[in-house]
Amino acid sequence: MPAFEVSRSIEMAVPPETVFDCVADFSSWTKWSPWLGIDPEAVVTVSDNPNSVGSIYRWKGEVVGAGEIEHLNLDRPRKIDEEIRFTKPFKSTSKVGFAFEATYAGTKVTWRMQGHLPWFLFWMRANMQIMIGMDYDRGLKMLREFLETGEVLSKIEVHGVQPVSPIDVYGVSDAAPPNNMGPAMERVFSASGEKLKQADVSLDAPMVSVYHPCDLKQNQFSFTGGFAVSNEDGMAAGLEHCHLPAGNALHIRHIGSYENLGNAWSGAYQYARYKKLKVLRQDAYEIYRNDPATTSPRDRITDIYLPVK
Repeated sequence: MPAFEVSRSIEMAVPPETVFDCVADFSSWTKWSPWLGIDPEAVVTVSDNPNSVGSIYRWKGEVVGAGEIEHLNLDRPRKIDEEIRFTKPFKSTSKVGFAFEATYAGTKVTWRMQGHLPWFLFWMRANMQIMIGMDYDRGLKMLREFLETGEVLSKIEVHGVQPVSPIDVYGVSDAAPPNNMGPAMERVFSASGEKLKQADVSLDAPMVSVYHPCDLKQNQFSFTGGFAVSNEDGMAAGLEHCHLPAGNALHIRHIGSYENLGNAWSGAYQYARYKKLKVLRQDAYEIYRNDPATTSPRDRITDIYLPVK
């Protein structure tokens, strides 16, 4: 069977003992899980002793499937060894775990997985490693947010497939790896806004990010960030043009920090697979419904649109 291995790390301003105790306590996992946001009706059960060897965390949901994780070894505050057993959508077993290393700033946390895919999914090995890696990146960011602030600013609402009107977006294009999208988007929107100001165009128009089709193996997202201004205003500012046609799109709303928008995008594709929707290979996009300059991260609303047939 095809083997795969995934490892992701992050540094957080929290002592190793504190991070270890949180991760070792299965009752905390629903606070920072990178998978449950899209399936709030999923049922999670945890052993009576959630932070001991032999403890088990089980989940079952229509979108997230079903399975369980068991603590095999708890070596405070250095490492945790676990086994994850999936039962739905297909059966498989993998070794997973965490390593905690003290740093000057706090703790470096590494989350890893080693396993084998069923033989009939050999063709998914590369993409599986990429997707799990992106999930781990999101989960580690939420773990850090939870430990450093006491909460995670990320809520997902599924609005289903809806007809969408055409939109013309004028902006600046760039590309960045998934874990570096924030700085890239700040540069792009700053440049787009500056060009519109120089052309005496009002910035009252909605801010939009357009994500162009890409190969996940490249570990780069190509996108255009700008404003839904008129054709005349966009051309006057010398910005690049993206035309988003009318059609049907899966609409997912994210409420919370832009740092956690990846939860909504991952959830959108997860939901599309569950519903057996045919995702079109064309530009997907997100519209920011309130001004980040005057709206706290907690209340920022972003509507995501994934074109489907």
